[in-house]
Amino acid sequence: MTSQDTSAPAPAPSSDEVPFRYTAALAQEIELRWQDEWQRRGTFYAANPVGDLTDGDGALADPSRRSFFVMDMFPYPSGAGLHVGHPLGYIATDVVARFRRMQGDNVLHALGFDAFGLPAEQYAVETGQHPRTTTEANIEIMQRQLRRLGLAHDARRSFATIDPDYVRWTQWIFLQIFESWYDADAVRPDGGRGAARPVTELVAAYEAGRPLPTGVDGVADGATWADLDAVARRRVLDSQRLAYVSETPVNWCPGLGTVLANEEVTADGRSERGNLPVFQRSLRQWNMRITAYADRLADDLDHIDWPDKVTAMQRNWIGRSTGARVRFAVQGGSEVEVFTTRPDTLFGATFVVVAPEHPLLDEVPAEWPDGTHGAWTGGHRTPADAVASYRKESAAKTAVERQADAGRKTGVFTGHLAANPVNGELLPVFTADYVLMGYGTGAIMAVPGGDERDYAFAQAFELPVVYTIDAPEGTLDGARTGDGVAINSANDEISLDGLPVAEAKAAIIAWLEQHGVGEGTVNYRLRDWLFSRQRYWGEPFPIVYDEHDLPIALPADTLPVDLPEVPDYAPRTFAADDAHSSPEPPLGRNDDWVHVTLDLGDGPKQYRRDTNTMPNWAGSCWYYLRYLDPTNDDVLVDPALERYWMGPGHGAQAQDSVGGVDLYVGGVEHAVLHLLYARFWHKVLFDLGHVSSAEPFHKLFNQGYIQADVFRDERLVAVPAAEVVEDAASATGFTWQDQPVTREYGKMGKSLKNAVTPDEMYAEYGADTLRVYEMSMGPLDQSRPWETRAVVGSQRYLQRLWRNVVDETTGALLVTDEAPSAETLRVLHRTIADVTADMEAMRLNTAIAKLIVLNNHLTTLPAAPRAAVEALVLMTAPVAPHVAEELWQRLGHDRSLAHEPFPVADPVFLVEETVTCVLQVQGKVRGRVEVPLDVTDEALTALALADEGVQRTLAGRDVRTVIVRAPRLVNVVPA
Repeated sequence: MTSQDTSAPAPAPSSDEVPFRYTAALAQEIELRWQDEWQRRGTFYAANPVGDLTDGDGALADPSRRSFFVMDMFPYPSGAGLHVGHPLGYIATDVVARFRRMQGDNVLHALGFDAFGLPAEQYAVETGQHPRTTTEANIEIMQRQLRRLGLAHDARRSFATIDPDYVRWTQWIFLQIFESWYDADAVRPDGGRGAARPVTELVAAYEAGRPLPTGVDGVADGATWADLDAVARRRVLDSQRLAYVSETPVNWCPGLGTVLANEEVTADGRSERGNLPVFQRSLRQWNMRITAYADRLADDLDHIDWPDKVTAMQRNWIGRSTGARVRFAVQGGSEVEVFTTRPDTLFGATFVVVAPEHPLLDEVPAEWPDGTHGAWTGGHRTPADAVASYRKESAAKTAVERQADAGRKTGVFTGHLAANPVNGELLPVFTADYVLMGYGTGAIMAVPGGDERDYAFAQAFELPVVYTIDAPEGTLDGARTGDGVAINSANDEISLDGLPVAEAKAAIIAWLEQHGVGEGTVNYRLRDWLFSRQRYWGEPFPIVYDEHDLPIALPADTLPVDLPEVPDYAPRTFAADDAHSSPEPPLGRNDDWVHVTLDLGDGPKQYRRDTNTMPNWAGSCWYYLRYLDPTNDDVLVDPALERYWMGPGHGAQAQDSVGGVDLYVGGVEHAVLHLLYARFWHKVLFDLGHVSSAEPFHKLFNQGYIQADVFRDERLVAVPAAEVVEDAASATGFTWQDQPVTREYGKMGKSLKNAVTPDEMYAEYGADTLRVYEMSMGPLDQSRPWETRAVVGSQRYLQRLWRNVVDETTGALLVTDEAPSAETLRVLHRTIADVTADMEAMRLNTAIAKLIVLNNHLTTLPAAPRAAVEALVLMTAPVAPHVAEELWQRLGHDRSLAHEPFPVADPVFLVEETVTCVLQVQGKVRGRVEVPLDVTDEALTALALADEGVQRTLAGRDVRTVIVRAPRLVNVVPA
């Protein structure tokens, strides 16, 4: 048995004694030199199969090579630059890209910048600088830091969403959506039914006799296309477009001075950015008809390789549910339509509830009807008084506050009575703010016998309870929410009694449809995408309005529509709780820009521009396509390039795949924002024939996050982590300026005063060491704690690798050309096999652990065999590319190893006797690993510390010692 102490060794000799030691200074010299050399050679240029973009040798893509498109989520260029938590995903995609390139793939890996949005605008408001100035300066900072990391991007393909050429195509895509409608009967290229089609086809259909939609302003029901004048025809078409303007309930955030999409509002009913209250207001805004794609967005999740968590989040956000729409006739008013997932409980409906914004409440009875309970009126003399007072009260609440307040059971009787279609009973119609106009129909049928919330409301307002489900044994009072057979559910024409839920549902839906009072349908939680923002720093809409206040698309040759100069970049903000305020966008402050004279085919006329801008999500909806064809001025993307890099069955994807980016790495926080929006835009482009892939991202990988120590003083205020010292005399173990502080783990960042910059790590250790450390900290999809003191362990691996090849004193080559021994060949080829498998599965931490084992084996030899060293250098290249390039050159190779074949294991040397080694933490089994019988203590230590189960159990704690009983047991003892 041996016990290994993990404490730091004695100081190393000075650089004068060992001038060729791999130090931070030597690493920097190597890294900067190779970065310049890669740029000079065009080493990482991705060759297109056609066009001007070739590889570094000037050649177009070899048709025999597979294409592989790897991407990071679009970074936002922050003025603070990067901290060491940011590069985690960038390093991972770089490792994968380098590995795949060495596997023979033609790899496209590029990085642009998502540069519109609120942070730059807020900084402009504070400083008076134009947001473009500060944004472009921030891009330069990030480009320098990322280049220093050695990322193998094709810089020719980089861009920012604020570039005029990029804005032009973003606006062009918007116009494609605006000029389209969703034809539910159209047959798509993939054989499915339902697709976006040009509005010109809708015009042809109306000319051929297609019935007009009902409910269009200024168009009488039953009119034909021939009956309409030009303005009325435009109103009909505008009502069908995928991008449309409407007066709809929106999320208004007075504190930010802008409206927000549902996805930008937190579960607490506050803005995702700024944590400010959000209110429901009815405003005229741009929307995108994403709901037309709800089924495809849900169903097509089965055809892509995404984490289960993300697909579940998207399915839940889409919220598809089956049920029925049921119409209740209202005495003296319009009918009320409800959606219910349980139409089988209709006989148990004893009242109806509508949202305060429901149009039924625009007119209410003058007097309370006979039988009105005192508890229903809220103390008001008339229904009009009650409804007006309640509407005013609810308007001051956020959507989530309204849902939360449902527990208080607020509401008033509207004076309306609605007839239950299954039995004719007159039900009182209430308004209550837990019902939201933006969801479903804005009305519910209340079944207190089957719904807990309805039951509580019925108790508070003295309403009857009718049970329609047989009670489970022991259940007497309260709502019966479980399944069972129907009871008390019959009229003269139909009886559901005795039927289970599924059969009862089918029977009552058939009855409703037969009597014209309802129909089976599917409902969705997903709402149309609110697409207007009252901001300056965003893409202007390529739209003008005429004298009828109807939108007109600008011609494509007039794009891009540039942002005007304005005296003030800030939208007008209001008190955070001023629910009755209205948006005042900054673009409205330049009257010469807003009111413009144009000739759009009818001679010069004055038009009004839209003073809203697109949301920051617009540019990130399609940026992956720009990487493929970054300078094309003629089409959005060359079809041949899209098919090559993203088309169905390209590269290693199955022939029946839906296509898309081969690997997309980013955070899970974008599950129902960017990822859902990009899928929608892509499907529209697919329907219109601009792309061949049905999905934008084939495989998605969510990386974890790097956390760091946060130290707080007695006031619970964060103090600079770099200034905290370990102090055994302190009750907490740590002090800052001689005062005790507590330690916790938190997100790394400026606000918590715990950020460590990559620049610090470059100076202290070098970029390759930082890369190796971040990739070896633990499984890539899990969060992990940052520990600066532990970085030296990764540096030592690279130093030992260097010493196996280079004499630290003379710089001479140390390798031998003698054939490796049988033992070394077994270790080498087992490492090749395991590292290849780990790289393919993105188990980068265990791959590094196995490289360390091989390197340590070579260290035990009198001289390392060239055959083994070169294979080790090649395998190390994806994670530590600079030092690998340097060693490869010193080993006598002229060309970069970036395109050298990755080593391939010889099966002859993989047959060996192994034993199962048990991995413990504090004596408890946390993992197992197969190891050779002659495995060393050091190798077992490395494997144990890299194991996912061990890492998870340690949860960021330091290691005091590692006890090894080779080859069968390793016990890790935390500090």
